[in-house]
Amino acid sequence: MLRSPFMANSSPQRTGHPGSRILSVASYRPRTEVGNETVAALIDSSDEWIRRRCGIESRRHAAPDEDLVTMATAAASKALAGAGIDPRDVSAVLVATMSHRGRATTVAPLVADALGATGAAAMDLGAACAGFPYALATADALVRSGAAEYVVLVGAERMTDVIDDRDRGTAFLFGDGAGAVVVGPSQTSEISPVVWGADGSRSEVLRYDEEGILRMAGPEVFRWATSIIPDLAGRALDAAGISASDLAAFIPHQANLRITSVAAKALGLGPHVRVATDIITNGNTGAASIPQAMAAMPDTTGPALLVGFGAGLSYAAQVVTLP
Repeated sequence: MLRSPFMANSSPQRTGHPGSRILSVASYRPRTEVGNETVAALIDSSDEWIRRRCGIESRRHAAPDEDLVTMATAAASKALAGAGIDPRDVSAVLVATMSHRGRATTVAPLVADALGATGAAAMDLGAACAGFPYALATADALVRSGAAEYVVLVGAERMTDVIDDRDRGTAFLFGDGAGAVVVGPSQTSEISPVVWGADGSRSEVLRYDEEGILRMAGPEVFRWATSIIPDLAGRALDAAGISASDLAAFIPHQANLRITSVAAKALGLGPHVRVATDIITNGNTGAASIPQAMAAMPDTTGPALLVGFGAGLSYAAQVVTLP
């Protein structure tokens, strides 16, 4: 009988956990707040037009010293402090981003180093604005399998690096920032099974051009998002074994306030369900938008439905228990 080389490994066998949970959530918002008037002047528009189109009143733009690593590390440090976890006990650092343009190939190893999580695995996850729920599903699997004990997950974007500030289709929508959570073991499953998918046949409606600038066919993206979210959300609720009436919060990717409103109405959410509207004063921050919106609800606890969607076209949803 052949003996597997892995049987000779003297390292202890990994033991998984019954479930995982979000221990804490934190956000980093750049210092500079930019109102609609500033953006409108560059795209021959107005404050009223922008508010009517997407609901945004202002957004944050990162300064030169607020790069992706700095913002991601700041959010992650706050999340670790909130969870009471020493960085040396972190098993993995995941960074969801679509706007990295640095010299290093990935952001996560730099964030892990800055945190002092020197023994942690580190990787970026690129699923655009669906990146956070994709990475959260990965963190959940790592903890439940025993491959990781504590995972730091960051959504971080400098969208101002990848948009044309004179493009009427994108300039008014996007902002910069980071949001982070710490995921750890739990005796119950407080991160429900993910429901996800992709439609690469329609990737041209939201893509980078030859110069690395994000281009978007807004009306097509709006129609796509509002058509998939109700079914996606319903399947995520089914996977969690709950109904919309059981929710405490609905936290979709902050792409457009109109998309959020259409989705909330389609789900028939009651007045007791708090709907995230962080986009009003934060803009669309890509993979950072869901954790930032979570951090903006510090007094809300219980089950929350997270829904991410964006370039790819990729989408994902799951129910989590807010810490």
